[in-house]
Amino acid sequence: MGSLRLSTWSSSSAAARGFPPSPSGRRGRPSRCAPSSPASAPPALGRLQMGTDHAWQWDCRGGGLGGGGGRRDYAKEMEAAVRVVQVACTLCQRVQDSFLLADTGSGGSVHSKLDRSPVTVADWGVQATVSWLLSDCFRDENVSIVAEEDDKTLSSSDGTALLESVVAAVNGCLVEAPKYGLRSPEKDLRAHDVLQAIRKCSSTGGPKGRFWVLDPVDGTLGFVRGDQYAIALALIEDGEVVLGVLGCPNYPMKKEWLNYHQRYYRLMSKVAPPTSGSWNKGCVMYAHKGCGQAWMQPLVHDFGMLNWHNSREIQVSSVSDPVSATFCEPVEKANSSHSFTAGLAHSVGLRNRPLRVYSMVKYAAIARGDAEIFMKFARSGYKEKIWDHAAGVVIIQEAGGVVTDAGGRPLDFSRGVYLEGLDRGIIACSGALLHRRILGAVDASWNSSTL
Repeated sequence: MGSLRLSTWSSSSAAARGFPPSPSGRRGRPSRCAPSSPASAPPALGRLQMGTDHAWQWDCRGGGLGGGGGRRDYAKEMEAAVRVVQVACTLCQRVQDSFLLADTGSGGSVHSKLDRSPVTVADWGVQATVSWLLSDCFRDENVSIVAEEDDKTLSSSDGTALLESVVAAVNGCLVEAPKYGLRSPEKDLRAHDVLQAIRKCSSTGGPKGRFWVLDPVDGTLGFVRGDQYAIALALIEDGEVVLGVLGCPNYPMKKEWLNYHQRYYRLMSKVAPPTSGSWNKGCVMYAHKGCGQAWMQPLVHDFGMLNWHNSREIQVSSVSDPVSATFCEPVEKANSSHSFTAGLAHSVGLRNRPLRVYSMVKYAAIARGDAEIFMKFARSGYKEKIWDHAAGVVIIQEAGGVVTDAGGRPLDFSRGVYLEGLDRGIIACSGALLHRRILGAVDASWNSSTL
């Protein structure tokens, strides 16, 4: 990729512009992410050059991936990805508000894809926005992206009004890109430009080279219901996930508010808006492979500004007793078996009610210690896609957790858009002990299952 291009980052405090320092006393493996020293030379006027005007930046010392190998630390890509996902969260929040307010004139309508899964203005809008911003950041029109959506519906003769809504949503966010440290287009994108940005996300992945993986709205059903959803962006190089970012606009910064019904809460927030930067906002989580740390920051859309100093480290739970553990599973029954996971939970001694949540928010819950186990066993014929897992996997791993298939093998992101070769299902745990117990329970129960 080419050099990174961002807008001028104006702040009186250098410490507010970069990644926060690593907290001391972290449980588990030592961190290799460390603050970098600010360079003495000022950046070029009118443009922020990554690594020259940051008091903190993503500096994974010890060789990056695997340690000692001299591989790059992906500081530029990490910072750009977090900023881009922050913009995408803003677009989604605006479109979701239109659903909650029943204002179909502003994009609040749901459409069906060929597989009957729901899709909205936000799905296409985020994909176009992320595609445009990544290409602009790296000055490379050939940035390779694997993403979920295509432009067939928007390009059809019946899609004119829908396309207009998508274009309006995209331009409404891109004009505010400088607030996130990114560059806005010189003029509004036209319908043709938006369609081209969506079409660029046509990579098929594979074992060689670099490509981004995007799920523009993971959990669209939760999105349209005013519930949990996620924007997931990951970077894969030579088949390995090297960084991941999860935007969770409805996942509050504090665990104690998870039990409130999301739709009711959001509607009440319209009546009495909370103060800026308060506990009830969503968040963005991010991690880089091999650093041994994962981070969370509040949403710019709600918090008012992007300030890296507001980030804090997240860690998986220290719970190892199944009696005290909470497990997550998908809300939808169409592509997973609740009965099988319930049987597994009982066999290993799990007693807490499962946390059924839409989207990769399940990965976020484990990464920051709100739950300990995620199990998904797809029904026969269903194939897992890489965009549904890539970002979440690396965030859990760097937060101290374990993610494998049901045979204990790492997930393989090198074989195209699907997780080929997956052994039965996916198991993510906060620690090795719980993980081993789940694997053993799967082996003992599998032959009697109907999956």
